[in-house]
Amino acid sequence: MFAQPFRANARALFAMFCWACLSSTCLIAEEPSNAPAPSLSLEETKRHGASRSKYLEPTTRPNETKTPQADLQTFRDVIAPILEESCVDCHGPGNEEGNIRVDTLDPNLMQGDDVQWWVEVLAVLNNGEMPPPDEVDMDDDDRSTVVEWLSGEIQTASSVRRATGGHSSFRRLTRYETNHALQDLLGLPYEFAKDLPPEAHSEDGFQNSSEMLHMTVKQLDTYRQLARQALDRAIVLGEQPAPMYWSISMKQNSKIDRHQQQSKLDQVAEKHKDGPAKQKQEVDALRETFQNIPRDTHYRDLTNGQKVSATWAYHGARYAMAPEDAPRVMPPTFDHVAVLPGGRNQKLIIELGDQVPNRGIMRVRVRASWLKDDPTDDNSQPPSLQLEFGWRASNEGRADMRVSVADTLIEASPDEPQIYEWNVPLGDIYPRNSVRGASKMGAMPSPSEYIRFVNISVSKSSIQIDHVEVVTPVNDQWPPESHQQIFVASEHRDDEPRYAKEVLAAFMHRAWRRPPTEAELTRKLELFGAIRGQCESMEEALSEVLASVLSSPNFLYVVRSADTNDAETTMDRLSPNELATRLALFLWCSVPDSELLELARDEQLSSAEQLKTQVRRMLADPKAERFSKHFVHQWLDLQLLDFLNVNETKPKLSPLLKEAMQREPIAFFHELLHEDESVLQFIHADFAMVNERLARHYQIPNVYGNHFRRVSLNSDPRRGGLLTQAGLLAMNSDGTDSHPLKRGVWLLESILNDPPPPPPPAVPEIDLADPEIAKMTLIERMADHRNHPACMSCHSKIDPWGIAFENYDAVGRWRDSINGKPVVASATLFNQQELAGVEGLKRYLLEHRQDQFVRGMVHKLATYALGRPLTFSDHSSIDEITAEVRQRGDGLATMIEQLVTSDLFQSK
Repeated sequence: MFAQPFRANARALFAMFCWACLSSTCLIAEEPSNAPAPSLSLEETKRHGASRSKYLEPTTRPNETKTPQADLQTFRDVIAPILEESCVDCHGPGNEEGNIRVDTLDPNLMQGDDVQWWVEVLAVLNNGEMPPPDEVDMDDDDRSTVVEWLSGEIQTASSVRRATGGHSSFRRLTRYETNHALQDLLGLPYEFAKDLPPEAHSEDGFQNSSEMLHMTVKQLDTYRQLARQALDRAIVLGEQPAPMYWSISMKQNSKIDRHQQQSKLDQVAEKHKDGPAKQKQEVDALRETFQNIPRDTHYRDLTNGQKVSATWAYHGARYAMAPEDAPRVMPPTFDHVAVLPGGRNQKLIIELGDQVPNRGIMRVRVRASWLKDDPTDDNSQPPSLQLEFGWRASNEGRADMRVSVADTLIEASPDEPQIYEWNVPLGDIYPRNSVRGASKMGAMPSPSEYIRFVNISVSKSSIQIDHVEVVTPVNDQWPPESHQQIFVASEHRDDEPRYAKEVLAAFMHRAWRRPPTEAELTRKLELFGAIRGQCESMEEALSEVLASVLSSPNFLYVVRSADTNDAETTMDRLSPNELATRLALFLWCSVPDSELLELARDEQLSSAEQLKTQVRRMLADPKAERFSKHFVHQWLDLQLLDFLNVNETKPKLSPLLKEAMQREPIAFFHELLHEDESVLQFIHADFAMVNERLARHYQIPNVYGNHFRRVSLNSDPRRGGLLTQAGLLAMNSDGTDSHPLKRGVWLLESILNDPPPPPPPAVPEIDLADPEIAKMTLIERMADHRNHPACMSCHSKIDPWGIAFENYDAVGRWRDSINGKPVVASATLFNQQELAGVEGLKRYLLEHRQDQFVRGMVHKLATYALGRPLTFSDHSSIDEITAEVRQRGDGLATMIEQLVTSDLFQSK
């Protein structure tokens, strides 16, 4: 009795049996007697739900003084009769709903094969999903008895299996980890790994999973080339290259446009030369038009107020400015300016010709100020400036690329303009003009290139520019710092073999995240000796050896060290160096820094207090923004938003609004992380992280500028948290309308960590050719589709969650009607709980699903942190971490601290 082989994808199959026995979309579950009054605010509901968490109760841990045994006697005497009475009618002999027989599950969770099924039984009992009340009722005492027995057995079995089982996190670094590791090792901001292919996503949604990250021979060759190219950019051989300088006033840049304006005056004067009075009248009238303010980018002569629109054409390279060999001091005064109006992405082109080098830093400096349309308007806000690099060789060939990492806020007044500066890595700009060197300046196709200043502001605040300076390549010191980080100062500098050993030992320690062995160091020194005679300098020979260090599996893979563990320990613990590596990859997506390596060397990293200290230090570092970016992107499946075509949405999105949508969930996550705020804020928060463009989309007033900032929502349930963010709603639409199914699936998978079952085979499609169906609303079509027996089991679990979002259109805007009909955003869950729109959804999650959400969040973070899928043997560890987090107030940074200090994180 109770023995059946374990099946793959247990969660999906069990979920199917939960719903296959339904004849409608609803199940009824006992509602808690202490449910909050409807008048509670969402914040009050959040606190009320937290006070009822099962994780606040004392946890029982397995007895560590003896080997735990399965409690089969309690099962036979107590649990089996309850299941026989409540479950076997639907899931017993002759009636295997959902292909599952409860009476044949093995109750020995310590050694049996059905542990995943029991985990699902516990989940549906906890959520009130089973048994269906129209079949048979399970009273509270029986439900509590089964839940208590299962919880204890699962916790104990998970701990036992973890102590006796093994896991593998052996994998290569991801593309983004490789990129950040090279950036930190070499001290350079370049995008080293941009040519590597992106990783696939695992079933859990993560790119850093050991299941996915293998290496082919072709990939290994690519990594070797990457290592060589990276070192070429960090190490300098030969003399310092001479820089080129451009110093361009707006009087110079407007020369052609002013000349064209003067030509018009001359033509009018020539036309009326025989009538002086008429001539003066016509010339004055034309000159008067030059005082009008153009709507586009234009130049102004400050001496007479004359204005002329800024133009540019690629043919003939007439607008190109030649570089100089020496710098010129920017003049303190000026009489001509360029004005870039706000609100319509107005641009100013500075053409530099065909001599911009392929590599090195290009430093761009501009003297600019904020030109208010109305100087008396105290509510106007400063504009933002963006820098682009581009070229146009012909009608068919052109490119424009943003090269400024962040928008620059222009706050200086016209009376006191300030200098704003960008340092642009030329080697990261792709594509470059391919006809440079092949075509002469002025010929076609044009080999010239330019920089472009863009007023990226939503508001109409203008930017005034009077002077631009460009210098490239920039080397503030020689050799540059990246070179000196590798070839460090040493008293043994003149002793090549000894100095080479110093350089290699230090670099290998940092790159391999552990000290090299003597044998490894000797092999690298032998390679250095073998190639030294073929190289002109020691640096050149060492750079070849260092390339082999960076193409070694010791760098490319997250490897297990040769450190031995205490034979008495019951867990396969990480060595100090492995722990430092896991921590750095988790929070910085990179290699450990010197402090982590030193702590690992001195074996001081394993204490809980030291780990917490390091977590706080690392999260306070700007490199922690990488963690926010990459974890959120994978957790929330933001690649769906990346692939959203702004030209096909209805209404059409602007690329800049889509970009703001992509940044919002990351900015929100990082704000909670920085402030250690409760993860329940992901469900609902009384603030949003927005910029002006996104605030306008949300109809939030008085938000100006392109930078993201925290904005109060005044308890508006329509926004706040992740669920109502426009980007997440847009990526789960069909581009032209909402999509309840996509939105429901996404919520279950990403937010509740409870993916729905896959659709069964031969699912009928909605027949839009049927005129009766074509007349239906989307919700009515879904209801009709759901009436098919093959469809009901999936849709009854998914649809109510997605329908709650119906007040949001395809791009996440709030709406109250669709084609003149009121929006239907209410649906009923299995337990007769009505989700009255998004506020009802938030209220239900905060009152009844807090534990599920917080545990799911721990599960997602742990999966990402460990770089491997979690198994049943990790179940008890996830529960223990969740309990600690809930008892400490659910802070996001606290969750990370508890994860890092857990046995789960510190074990292999």
